[in-house]
Amino acid sequence: MSPVSLSAEHLLLSVLWQLVLVIGVARVCGLLFQRFGQPQVCGEIAAGLILGPSILGRIFPEVTATLFQGLVGPIFSILSQVGLVLLMFLIGLEFNFSHLRTYRRAAIWISISGITLPFALGILVARVMHPLVPGVDPLGFSLFLATALSITALPILGRMLVEFNLNRTRLGCLTITAAACDDVAGWVILATVSALVRSQFNPKRTVVMVTAIVGYGLLMTLVVRPLLLRWSRSALRRNGGQLPLDALTVVLVLVLLSALVTNLIGIFSVFGGFIMGAILYDESELREALLERLRDFVTVFFLPIFFTYTGLRTDIGTMQGAALWAMCLMVLAVAIVGKLVGCGLAARLSGFPPREAWAAGVMMNTRALMELVVINIGYDLGVIPKSVFFMLVLMAVVTTYMTTPLLRRALRTTEFEAVFRPRVVPAAHVESAPAM
Repeated sequence: MSPVSLSAEHLLLSVLWQLVLVIGVARVCGLLFQRFGQPQVCGEIAAGLILGPSILGRIFPEVTATLFQGLVGPIFSILSQVGLVLLMFLIGLEFNFSHLRTYRRAAIWISISGITLPFALGILVARVMHPLVPGVDPLGFSLFLATALSITALPILGRMLVEFNLNRTRLGCLTITAAACDDVAGWVILATVSALVRSQFNPKRTVVMVTAIVGYGLLMTLVVRPLLLRWSRSALRRNGGQLPLDALTVVLVLVLLSALVTNLIGIFSVFGGFIMGAILYDESELREALLERLRDFVTVFFLPIFFTYTGLRTDIGTMQGAALWAMCLMVLAVAIVGKLVGCGLAARLSGFPPREAWAAGVMMNTRALMELVVINIGYDLGVIPKSVFFMLVLMAVVTTYMTTPLLRRALRTTEFEAVFRPRVVPAAHVESAPAM
């Protein structure tokens, strides 16, 4: 065997051990957290943090250094990004735009309040924090921090509503509709901010990038979508509603091409995956056939890799000094208050009783996956330093974990108390928003 083959085999051995560890720990933690009434995704996020430098790395630094060293880091980086493109495709595919027509007025006000208040507070917090994190662009830092504070995790919230048996209630419909509005706005804001940062705030380059992504969205909607729908319906009809391998190959190639295009435009590849899924959202037969082929594998294989990769980037050792910890508490407080007050007050003014308005604010405060996507993009762009990355990951974890106990408390003495019951959802429902 050649030296090159031996080197490849040695690298493969390290990767295989890591995959066994990552997937196994993520699954165990997910099931453990579910026993305590938390969604499985909370345990999967915890698994990533446990395996990273903040916990395992501090207790057994030599173990972390041995497990995650050398070329393995770039390999996990690429795997996590490919998985994220596919995950965003599935999220776009399951995005139910009909939510935007249900409880439209109240949901829009809740969404607007839940974005503008945290975003404005985030700009103010960034101004206070920037002297403590020198070396990053102040405008890019402010915009990404504000975006991170204003995000709501629609896929995680959708899964929570199913697990809590609230997905078909009035409160569930209102909240998922508001989260859908929030998600649309969040993606637009994130794409715009990414374009601004990548263009180095050059007005001409920014206009070109934004125009290109809008043009690409129109091309996908007006040209690619009709052609793809005609082809997919024919393929499904010929195969009795099943998606054959050649058709799946075509879809995967198109997803990767879409990711490639958005990357070339100058924003991140994940946007391409989301756009490709979103143009197919209303094709229920194709959606179910694709989900049957892809969802479980992406959830079980790629999602733990993304969480672990995020955990490897999250280092509590970067939090040196009381000032940074004070900033961390401020970020957490602003994130929670911005969502709870903004969304809760908007729900109350829309005519919802106090406890239901509070419950809506609690659910809209869920960050989880979408938050991690945003801060990883900010970190890759160099506008989120390691210490702030830790703060935002902690904020994503806390705001997700606090949802279940606060929601249980908020729904006491309401009509939803009898309905609310955390329950186990089959693996096929992981990361999916409820269909309504």
